[in-house]
Amino acid sequence: MIGTVFRSEDVPAEDRFEYWRELVGRTRSSDLISAHTADYWAEYRLMELGPVTVWPSSFLPTRYRRSGKMVRRSDPELYHLTLLLDGGLALEHAGRTDTFGPRDLHMVDGSRPYDLRPLDDRDRRAVKGVGVDFPKALLPLPPHLVRELLGRGLSGQEGTGALLTEFLVGLDRQAETLQPSDAPRLGTVVLDLVSAWFAQVLDAEAALPQETRQRATAQRIQAFIRQNLHDPELTPPAIAAAHHISRSYLYRIFQEQSQGETVAAWIRRRRLESARRDLADSSLRTTPIHAVAARWGFPRASEFTRAFRTAYGLSPKEYRLQALSERERMLSRSPVD
Repeated sequence: MIGTVFRSEDVPAEDRFEYWRELVGRTRSSDLISAHTADYWAEYRLMELGPVTVWPSSFLPTRYRRSGKMVRRSDPELYHLTLLLDGGLALEHAGRTDTFGPRDLHMVDGSRPYDLRPLDDRDRRAVKGVGVDFPKALLPLPPHLVRELLGRGLSGQEGTGALLTEFLVGLDRQAETLQPSDAPRLGTVVLDLVSAWFAQVLDAEAALPQETRQRATAQRIQAFIRQNLHDPELTPPAIAAAHHISRSYLYRIFQEQSQGETVAAWIRRRRLESARRDLADSSLRTTPIHAVAARWGFPRASEFTRAFRTAYGLSPKEYRLQALSERERMLSRSPVD
């Protein structure tokens, strides 16, 4: 598991808001104001991914205000990026005022004052989002260009912004299965996606180091493959054409970013993993095995059976029977007193 979890229910009611203020202050020092302090609610997971901190959270409407005095007293030289998933926020920062809704992102410079507030502070509906905090020195873009992004609403629904959004949401979903040893690599991926996205918005891709561009391209390609695993025509030439790169460049950056695994091997492994998951799903037990195979890009059942047996040591039919039988045994067990 990656990250430590806080739930307001774990703290006495009278201490919840102050404890939330303390938690937020560890990465974003600001004054917190809320109309719900007497009965506050929040949930939070703090994931330290090398120098990058990612914190998915849900909380009752709260205002976060960082004054010039607070900046002068303490300035850790961080950028704060926020992905909003539910609710509405308004931000005053760097001479701009903007509002944000679900799937919008905005960034603030912790070395400048800001005022982030809910659109309706009396509404008890929770605001949900993902915060990303990282040292300004690690963003490989000139500060004068980054200033153009501060306080602006940026859409996380297209291009590299959508890829970043899905990656951050996926981190929260997979936190229980990820290992601490994964943390530095995941932090690098977050920084690469943020950098590539900002460069795209600013039309400044040439300012990025080659390694950052390559890693971000590899992430885009892998996301494209995952979205198209069902297509039996998903081949290296088709992937290269979809990304306007040569096949040789595709092979090179893919092997560099996938520990030497080829494009075809990576596709096959993902397809087999997806098919195995479906075969173990009791809600799909009546779906014919050949239909499961076709769903994940194996139009020929014989090819699927050979590949599955090679990967897992069982035929698809044997694996399904074993997985479903084990599930039924677990469900039938009586709880231990």
